[in-house]
Amino acid sequence: MDDLASTNRTDGENGAVGAPAAPGPEGAPLPGGRAQPKTDKSEATRALILETAMRLFQERGYEKTTMRAIATEAGVSVGNAYYYFAAKEFLIQGFYDRMTYDHAADAKRRMAHTRDFSERLQIALTSWLDTAAPYHEFAAQFFRTAADPTSSLSPFSNESHPARATAVELFRDVLQGSELAPKLDAELVELLPDVLWLHLMIVVLYWVFDRTPDTERTREFVRRSTPLAARVINLSRYRVFRPIVRDAKGLIQDFILPTIGKTAVK
Repeated sequence: MDDLASTNRTDGENGAVGAPAAPGPEGAPLPGGRAQPKTDKSEATRALILETAMRLFQERGYEKTTMRAIATEAGVSVGNAYYYFAAKEFLIQGFYDRMTYDHAADAKRRMAHTRDFSERLQIALTSWLDTAAPYHEFAAQFFRTAADPTSSLSPFSNESHPARATAVELFRDVLQGSELAPKLDAELVELLPDVLWLHLMIVVLYWVFDRTPDTERTREFVRRSTPLAARVINLSRYRVFRPIVRDAKGLIQDFILPTIGKTAVK
């Protein structure tokens, strides 16, 4: 299996040239050219390549790390590296997917003891900061690419749909597992997970550029903004605020949500 994708490639500054080797029927490709692991060995190889890439990104920077260097450090062929990740940018997608999964699992464990919405929301946001902490030093290096709305690394892109869907589902759990959900308008309950994910994106943007020890300013931002967000959402259940809520929902639905990719790339 590990030799399946040993094909001739040129390794440029930014990743692959040409299409990845097509896997057989048992190894259908994932969205974006990522190969579907078939065995424990395949899973281990893919994880090894991803772990190696994350380490080299930290040591050398994203732009200066080539797929050839990653393959060499991981002890696999260059073609094999391209089999699992069609281009260097898909290593970042793999990183997004894994970190989002780890974040969701950690946040759900931490908030299992409480139904207070504000507390659950703060736990979810703080959990993201803790999960992402080891990668803070090199996060800004690929932020320029991720900030490009045409880039597949953008958190709003179709390529980022799997990680985004996992995160939105976490925020759905934050709300649905709270005492607040039954008190809110059903349409608002459906819309809020996406809005709470956008709140996380604001936290992420602040975190990327935060150079305080242990990103303390970002953590303080979470501590102060979360109760405010919870109070605003709580107020939305009162009749006097319904017109404002409807206007806000209209703005979000008409201008914000349409910019978010809703399907994974096939």
